[in-house]
Amino acid sequence: MNSRKLQISLLMLLMAGLTAWVHARRQPSAIRPVALARPRVRTHRFRLPYNAGAAGLQQALRALDTRASALFIVAHPDDEDGGLLAWLSRHLGARVDLLTLNRGEGGQNVMSRDYWDRLGLVRTQELLAADRYYGVHRQYWSRVIDFGFSKTKAGSLQQWGRNRVLGDVVRVVRLTHPMIILSSFVGGPSDGHGNHQVAGEMAQLAYAEAGNARLFPRQIQAGLRPWAPLADYARQPFFRSRRGIYDYATGKIYPPRIYDYITRQWLALPMASNARAPEGAWDPWLGRTYLQIARQGWSLQKSQNGGGGVPGPGPLFSGYHRMAARVPVPPRADSFFAGMNTTLAGLAALAPPAAQARLAPRLAALQTAVTRARRDFSGPRPWRTAPALARGERIVSQLIAYVHHAHWPAGSGANLLFELRQKQEQFNHALILALGLHLGATVAPAKARGGPFAAFAGPQPGPRFIIPGATVEVQTRLYAQAPWPLGKPQVSLHTPRQPGWRVLPLPNTTDHPLQAGRPSIHQFSVQAPANARFTRPYFTRPNLEQAYYNLRHQRDRNRSFAPWPLDARARVRYHGVTIVLRQVISSVHRVTGLGAVFQPLAVAPAISLWIAPKAGVVAERAASFMISVRLHSNAAQPAAGTLNWRLPSGWRAEPRIAHFRIPGPGDDQSLNFRIVPRQIQPKPYQLQAVAHYDGHTYRLGYRTVGYAGLQPYYYYRPAAYQVTGARLQVAPGIRAGYIPGTGDQVPRAIASLGVPVTRIGPQQIARGNLRQYSVIMLGIRAYAAQPALAIYNARLLRYVRRGGVLIVQYNTSEYNHNYGPYPYELTNSPLFTVVREHARVRILAPQNPLLRWPNRITEADFAGWFEERGHDFMRHWSPHYQALLETHDPGQKPQRGGLLYARYGKGVYIYCAYALYRQLPEGVPGAFRLLANLISLPQNPLRSAGLSNRSTGAGR
Repeated sequence: MNSRKLQISLLMLLMAGLTAWVHARRQPSAIRPVALARPRVRTHRFRLPYNAGAAGLQQALRALDTRASALFIVAHPDDEDGGLLAWLSRHLGARVDLLTLNRGEGGQNVMSRDYWDRLGLVRTQELLAADRYYGVHRQYWSRVIDFGFSKTKAGSLQQWGRNRVLGDVVRVVRLTHPMIILSSFVGGPSDGHGNHQVAGEMAQLAYAEAGNARLFPRQIQAGLRPWAPLADYARQPFFRSRRGIYDYATGKIYPPRIYDYITRQWLALPMASNARAPEGAWDPWLGRTYLQIARQGWSLQKSQNGGGGVPGPGPLFSGYHRMAARVPVPPRADSFFAGMNTTLAGLAALAPPAAQARLAPRLAALQTAVTRARRDFSGPRPWRTAPALARGERIVSQLIAYVHHAHWPAGSGANLLFELRQKQEQFNHALILALGLHLGATVAPAKARGGPFAAFAGPQPGPRFIIPGATVEVQTRLYAQAPWPLGKPQVSLHTPRQPGWRVLPLPNTTDHPLQAGRPSIHQFSVQAPANARFTRPYFTRPNLEQAYYNLRHQRDRNRSFAPWPLDARARVRYHGVTIVLRQVISSVHRVTGLGAVFQPLAVAPAISLWIAPKAGVVAERAASFMISVRLHSNAAQPAAGTLNWRLPSGWRAEPRIAHFRIPGPGDDQSLNFRIVPRQIQPKPYQLQAVAHYDGHTYRLGYRTVGYAGLQPYYYYRPAAYQVTGARLQVAPGIRAGYIPGTGDQVPRAIASLGVPVTRIGPQQIARGNLRQYSVIMLGIRAYAAQPALAIYNARLLRYVRRGGVLIVQYNTSEYNHNYGPYPYELTNSPLFTVVREHARVRILAPQNPLLRWPNRITEADFAGWFEERGHDFMRHWSPHYQALLETHDPGQKPQRGGLLYARYGKGVYIYCAYALYRQLPEGVPGAFRLLANLISLPQNPLRSAGLSNRSTGAGR
């Protein structure tokens, strides 16, 4: 396939990944789905405008009028078809859940320096933000990890384990009870990425197997019920050509057919479009098309590409093929719910046949209440629907009580109870919108602001963390906009499932009926126990080689995160109905450019110890090496203590004990140590930092991950450093300059070699004295991150021509403009990426100066690498570049464009697509040895030895 066709195919893939926007809320208990009811805890103080006011109520009324539900299954964040999700949830009123297999840990990050598991937390928060726009009900995840680009389904399943993935997907189907299952993928080569293919296959298998009680019986024992969806849909595949299906991951052409995992038969292409979603339809209440709303959310997933745009209004349809159905479907039906009874009366089918007649009049009364609420709806007077909504809520509560006490066969009412509780939650939500109820819950500042303008200032900044044993004050403010009083509300605070938490109501509370213009204010004192659990992911893994997470707490399985530690709950009585509001307790702080930012209160240690990077190498002959520990305090008062090391036998630290004094909460202090080893051998050694403060010992550190505008989360790891002995040398007298790209830790690795490194900014690129640097290295994707590079590229080439050494790490399409001294062609196709970290690396030019001095680079230096060999290898290059290495994945053509060496004038120009930036933070010895040779090139005595500069097997 030619380059243009490939570009078109990649564009189609991006369209397939349109999306997104979901209301991020708490997820149900992992044990008993029948216990789902009442509102989820909100983590955003202010509602999205699309979900609030009259527009939000109008959509809530649509949801009450149907029992339609769907589960959408994809592989990564940003794979989802957000336009379809928004249309299903906002137009049809369907309850839509999203299952994303992994959290995107192996992707790129142009927004921060968070990679691997930290990046997974970032992308989780990005998708939760997008979900609010899509109208997603709940977001779910499996345990598997994005281990990097996967070219085949078999490769992904080998890493993940088929039963592990299928078990999680079946579990979510049994948790959510969807009428239909949807997926962006079909489970074949047209999906490209191996993770995508797994998602497509699992969607079909879960449809076929989730209703089988003999499959994963422990889920049934834990309280889940078998559930058989009524239909399964997959998006019509892209990447078709006249010759068949083009697999963009491998570059192969496959026969024009798709395997159906449900019927176990081959389906010929093209697949029929059995249902189409008019994503480009305009919603007059929302003022935008569903695709525009979705793309507004999808654009918040910025880590991969910096953020996307929103298209203009216009018709657009996405077509889906019905893979299977358990109900009779009319021949020409084009609805996703064709042949299904999505009315409220259809709930009777979930009861035993003998009880269905008794349920019919009750469900008819429920439908009458919903119809009346929709008829009474008025945008300027949303409270007019409240009486009918309260009537409907009472009927649902009576139905729940009836089913609970009915003498039906064991378990036969569980599915009906699940659906009724969904309706109970929907009625509760609609009443909140109709009556204009709003609950705010924030940490109270140490000193409240007074004066005549205090009311206009809003919530005031308070502590962001509560440390074990400490106390904070919390204030709740409950508002109503209905024109009549609602009675005195009941407000309470709820703490984690851990003994020792204490909540004390404070006397400064307004005790009056709730009415418009007069908020109900409550204040509480909250004390955390001395052993309070930190706010951290409930999932973890021992190392980067394990491609799935272990779970700290099974009860949180499939959730985005464990619940935030504190939330407020308000109960308001109206027409015999108790309306429940829940809100996470948040702190407030100000960020320049963003203003007031609400951040959920978290539990954190008084003292955090952070060592970065967490691993490195040291030369076997080194007499000592330096290490730094950053201490962070969350204590309310100045924190003074000591820090010492647990070291291998015979090693010592200078100083042996260091004293620290951190002024106040949020402040940091760095301590530097010289580690003197007894003897260094070519093996890893573990060093553990230990801090002592206020009678407690601290061996753990955390980092707040994310970026401005994204809700943060917290990544924890032990305050340990792994150092590996290596035969390593670096030339003396080197001074390095580093032009940052989209974020990496390579400068730290350079500094750890004893080489001074200076970051070069745009002004220095344009006007600075570049000749002061022996070598200049460009960070990953630097030409995308630094526009000055394209403008002043000639200065870099002049620097090389005059004798400098320039090292360009991997770049994307922004670099594909012959910025080097000689022509080249770069493509971002997966065909020029080597994802197997154990793929053999062959030395093509063993006599090249870069590979000979000061360390002899051999194939052994490529042992123990993580995730990949590299990506964005060159496709073609001038013979003036010399290819030094060769590697490839199974079935892939040999890739020689990963490390190119060219003499230019008196200097050397290098393109290095091998993933040093991933290996160096993990302390891979061979990566450090190669880096040492790259940095040492200015002093390399072999540079002028007259070696040929002609390419070895250049891509021609």
